[in-house]
Amino acid sequence: MDIEGRIAERKERWRAFLDMGAAGPRHMLMVRPDEGLPPRPLPHPDKVAERIEWAWLKYQRQVEAVSWLDDDAVPHLDPYTGTEIFAAAFGCQVHRPDDTNPFALPRIRSAAEVAALQVPEITAAPLAVLFEIADELRRRAGPEAVMRLPDIQSPMDIAALIWDKNTFYIAAIETPEAVRELAAKVRQLLTAFLDEWFARYGREYVAHYPDYFMSGGITLSEDEIGAVSTDMFRDLFLPELAELSRRYGGIGMHCCADARHHWEAWKEIPDLRLLNIVHQTPVVREAYSYFARQTPQMHSWCGEGDPTTWTYPAGSRVVIGAEADTDDEARRLAYGIARTA
Repeated sequence: MDIEGRIAERKERWRAFLDMGAAGPRHMLMVRPDEGLPPRPLPHPDKVAERIEWAWLKYQRQVEAVSWLDDDAVPHLDPYTGTEIFAAAFGCQVHRPDDTNPFALPRIRSAAEVAALQVPEITAAPLAVLFEIADELRRRAGPEAVMRLPDIQSPMDIAALIWDKNTFYIAAIETPEAVRELAAKVRQLLTAFLDEWFARYGREYVAHYPDYFMSGGITLSEDEIGAVSTDMFRDLFLPELAELSRRYGGIGMHCCADARHHWEAWKEIPDLRLLNIVHQTPVVREAYSYFARQTPQMHSWCGEGDPTTWTYPAGSRVVIGAEADTDDEARRLAYGIARTA
């Protein structure tokens, strides 16, 4: 089978895997060989050319690996970003450290400031540069190449970047209508951006984090909820997750917050296509069982020791992630896990 045929086969496996209502594979395998890829340039606005070249090299290496690495990775074009992009579009200043991703600094500090905040266009500079990068990568790779989403967070998470957290959580209790108003403005920008993104690059894509393939739906990070109660989650966060899932036809969610107390409510998110939890090992162990028959899972911890010995709860669907320092190690892992999964 040629490379295009193998990629098409992998996409079909992902579709079956992500549909809990259909017969599909119990495991997907991701082995990420890092050999030969230089350090990633930081996502700064003065490094657009370097970001494009790095993403292009990564894509070429991924395509080449399809011919010799028997896993389920889908090659993709990667217009990576930090978490700052939508907050920056709203006018937040951005701090750009020399050794890690940029992040937004808050712009507002009180409920009284929300009404005056204007919803920007998707042509705002922080977003326009992403289309510039993605357009060039797609021009090189062709119209069938899969694009990776930039860093997408929930509207409420983005609102918590725009609004100083010293007063944001107090406002969520005292003036929740202002918090909802800000999140609604963020959602207006976010959905306009995503509508244009999907129109340009298609509904087949790879999630921002972690790097799983999706056909339809939306994927995002929900990282502020560790600081809120279950009632506040149901009041402020759950409705927008449900709305986005209905709008785009499903949702994949990453969460690295201490959010064990919200797991029951997560089961109410309609069409939760995949769940990614980044947490301590005991919490992740529990998640595999808790969500085994609810949704496919791709967590930060997959097992200890030899990956070929890892096991998961009956009925669960799990993405197995195994890191490899060399191509030879990647081949060994892929062969061993595929034979035992």
